[in-house]
Amino acid sequence: MKFTFSPLHRQHAPAQIVVRGTMVANLESPERADALLKQLLDQGHEQVSPQGWDQKWIAAVHDAGYLEFLSTAYPRWRELPNATPLIHPHAFAHYSSRRCPSSIQGQVGFYLAGGSSPMAEGTWDAAVGSAHVALEAAKLVQEGEREAYALCRPPGHHAYADFGGGFCYLNNVAIAANYLASQLGRVAILDIDTHHGNGTQSIFYKRSDVHFVSVHGDPNVLFPFYAGYADERGEGEGEGHNLNLPLPLKSEDPVWLGAIDQGMESIQSYAPKALLISLGFDPFKGDPSSDLAVSTEGFRGAGERIGAYRGPVVLIQEGGYLVEKLGENLAAFLEGFMRARSAG
Repeated sequence: MKFTFSPLHRQHAPAQIVVRGTMVANLESPERADALLKQLLDQGHEQVSPQGWDQKWIAAVHDAGYLEFLSTAYPRWRELPNATPLIHPHAFAHYSSRRCPSSIQGQVGFYLAGGSSPMAEGTWDAAVGSAHVALEAAKLVQEGEREAYALCRPPGHHAYADFGGGFCYLNNVAIAANYLASQLGRVAILDIDTHHGNGTQSIFYKRSDVHFVSVHGDPNVLFPFYAGYADERGEGEGEGHNLNLPLPLKSEDPVWLGAIDQGMESIQSYAPKALLISLGFDPFKGDPSSDLAVSTEGFRGAGERIGAYRGPVVLIQEGGYLVEKLGENLAAFLEGFMRARSAG
């Protein structure tokens, strides 16, 4: 299988985030992508470097003001008196008064959510590189590959059109899905990260050409908290094209895989021209960010179910923060996935 990767991800390496009011070590580290890369190379998969993509494909998904903020935030922030090396918001725009100020301090709280999306000097370049990785994988299947894997970092599914959060700045899967929908016709996204893909849902919530399904932990108690509920079904043309399958805390393989089966049934009924997977390994039991309890064998089972889809598939990396288990879980997923693909 061909996979896409950019070393630019290493330019984004904030050491700390804020969780429950405390500065803690950042789980979203460069070591995550390096562990997955090693596994792919050890298994003999073919690495493809992304081309220089036109900014229009990112701009087709993201707000112009937000992109301007991301691309200029760091030097503007560093001009402030006593500015810290990392950008962390300290004031936030309430949903009822979303007015964008001109100051960098105000814009940080307008465009970034919470303490888990700090920006460093290289964040913008890394985020653009990650989006290009997703676009390159999408292009591979558009040009005839049956499947491709985008080793994206930073991840993307919590990024809205105009709002970053949860380690995410540009929504890689949304950018790739929008590209493929423009080239092939309607597509589907299945998100199996432990956290709901709230940014992805928002971007496509009123569209009928992208069918979004998310299997995730209960958002009443698990990030992102404010979206991911079962009654969110889409609006306007998008009504019926958004399916959330929130799971109880500590759900193990049978419950998780059952939800994936349900999600795949919905996708098969939609009959997309291509399927994109937001692939998170954070449902794994013991992952520091998760309240689910999926085993390595569970990921093998997920690969088998997703691989049974007969159209082109783009795998796009999202979360997974237990670095020492990432390679093993990726190997199990790909073994199940490729076995099912070869059986078709």
